[in-house]
Amino acid sequence: MPRIPGLYTTRPIGGRAAYGARLRRPAAAGVALILAAGAAVWAVPQAVDSDVSLTVGGEVTLIGHGNGHGRGMGQWGAFGYAKQGWTSTQILSHYYGGTTAGKVDNVDVSVILTGETSVNVFADAGLKVGDVVVAPGQAVSLSGSTATITTGCGGGAVQSVEVPRPLVSPITPGPGRPDPELIKMCGTNATFRGSLGLDGGRVINVLPLDDYVKGVLPKEIYLNWADEGGAEALKAQAVAARTYALASIDISKPIDDTQNSQVYGGFGGEDPRSNAAVDATAGIVLNKADGKPAFTEFSSSTGGATDGRDFPAVIDDGDAISPFHDWTAAVSSDSIASTFGVGSLTGFEVIEAYGMGAENGRAAKVRISGTGGTVEVPAQEVRTKLQLRSSFFSVQGQESKPAIVAPPSGVGGNAPAVPVPGVVPGVPPVTPSAPGATGDTLSQLLALAEAAIGGKFSELGGSSGLLGAVLGPVEVTPSGTGAVQQFQNGSVFFSPESGAHALGGLSLLNFALQGGESVLGLPLEDSLSTLAGPLTQIFQSRFENGILEVDPTTGLATRR
Repeated sequence: MPRIPGLYTTRPIGGRAAYGARLRRPAAAGVALILAAGAAVWAVPQAVDSDVSLTVGGEVTLIGHGNGHGRGMGQWGAFGYAKQGWTSTQILSHYYGGTTAGKVDNVDVSVILTGETSVNVFADAGLKVGDVVVAPGQAVSLSGSTATITTGCGGGAVQSVEVPRPLVSPITPGPGRPDPELIKMCGTNATFRGSLGLDGGRVINVLPLDDYVKGVLPKEIYLNWADEGGAEALKAQAVAARTYALASIDISKPIDDTQNSQVYGGFGGEDPRSNAAVDATAGIVLNKADGKPAFTEFSSSTGGATDGRDFPAVIDDGDAISPFHDWTAAVSSDSIASTFGVGSLTGFEVIEAYGMGAENGRAAKVRISGTGGTVEVPAQEVRTKLQLRSSFFSVQGQESKPAIVAPPSGVGGNAPAVPVPGVVPGVPPVTPSAPGATGDTLSQLLALAEAAIGGKFSELGGSSGLLGAVLGPVEVTPSGTGAVQQFQNGSVFFSPESGAHALGGLSLLNFALQGGESVLGLPLEDSLSTLAGPLTQIFQSRFENGILEVDPTTGLATRR
C-alpha cells in the first residue's frame, strides 16, 4: 500500500509481521459478544456520534503509544524491567502468561537467504559435499543436484559430484564450530554457521537452532542494552526468538532472514553480548498448555499495555523508557476516507478499547463514517492501513468514551508464571520467590493453595465449567502471601486469610486495571457474573481492601 504523506512506521528493533493475526469481525449493532480467552464477556457499545470536527482537506489527530503490533513481549519494556532488576524469567512470564519453560534439543533450522541467488562457497578448514571431502583451498558451487569442486573461487573444475540433497556442509558437523570451519560465500566472504544449499531454487542455510538464534539477536535488539543494565532483556529475547522459530516450524511457516520471520544476519552479525545471552539460555523455550512451542511474537514498544491475543494482556510499566511510549500523528481526512471507501469523511471514533493504560487503553475497534457509508474496523487493521506506529491510539477531540471490552485472551498479572531458565520437562517447576519469602513458607503456602484452588475449580464444574481449562501452575502472588492459578476464562486467587475465590470477565479486568493485589488485596468472594451471560445492572466485587462496583454497560468500575 502506498505510504500516506506524513505517516510512517519506523522499526528500530523487532517490529513483527502480522502473520497469524486473528482480527475480529466487526460486531453487529447492539450488544456485542467479545471473546476473552474463550469466555463470553458482554459489552454494550455506546452510541457514538461524530464529536470530532472534520472538513474536506482537514486532519484527524491521533494520540498514540508504542511501536509495533504490541502482541507478546515489548522489547523496550523488557529493557526497562531489566534495568529495574527483573530477571529474564520474570520478564518472559510477565509478557507470555500461561506458558511454561521447557528445554529442547539443538535441532536444525532451515533459513531462506533472500539476498543470495547462488551457492559458491569455501571454508578455510575444508568442506564436505555428500560423502566427498573438499580440501582447504578448494571451493564448491552448486547447480541443481550437481556439486562442482574447483581449485578455489573461480578456479578450474576438479571434480563433479551428484548429491541427493544439494547441500555443502562444514568439515565437521555440529553446533558452535570454530571460525576456520565456517562456510563463506565466494566474492563477498559472507560467513555462515551450519550448511549452505539449494531448496526449490532458493538458497538456504541449515544450522543448529541456537546457532541460528545467535544470528538473529543482533538484528532484533539493541546490543548496547547489555552495557546499560539490560543483559536480562537480551536473555529474554533469546528465549522468545528460539521459541518463535520452533513455533514457526510447528505450523509449517517458512523461515527466512527478513522480518517476515526474524531478521537473521548469519555469523557476520554476531556479537559476544548477544552470544552470551543465547548460551546462558541454551535450549530454553516457552510451551503452551498442550506442550507445543508458543508463538512468541514480540514488538518494539507496547506503549504501556500489550495487545492480548495469544497471551493475556498486561500493563507494561517497563515501556516508560521507550522513545515510542508517546506519539501523535496527523492523518488527512481525505486519506482516511479513500483508504476505507466511505466518501467524504464525517466521523472517526474509537468505539471499543481495552481500558488498560493511558487514555482508554489500546483501541480495539474504530468506526469510520462518511458520506458514502460507515464501516467498523478492527484497530489493528486501521494501524496497518494508515501505517500508524501501533493500534494503541485515541482520537484528539473525541468526547464520547469507547466501550471497554476485555482483550481476546483476558488480562494477566505481574507475578512470574514460568519456571526459571534451565528447567527440564518432567522436573517440577521452580516458583520464583516473592520478596522476603523463604522456601519453607512458600512450600507450605503452595501446598495449601493447590488444595484450595483445586477444590474451587471442582466446585465450579472443572474444565467444562465457567473457568475452563487450566493454563498454568499455581504461582505465588507478588506480595508473597497469596497464590493464583490461571484458567482459560479467569483466575482463582488464594490466601490462608481470604480463602480461594475466582475472578473472571469484567471483575478480573477491573481488578487488574485498579492495581490488582497491591491496591485491592485478594478477592473475598467469587465474581464470575459476566461469564454466565449479559448483565444490565451494576454489580459488586468484594476484596480485602475495598469493593469494586462494576457497570456492565460501560465495562468500567469505581472503587469504594
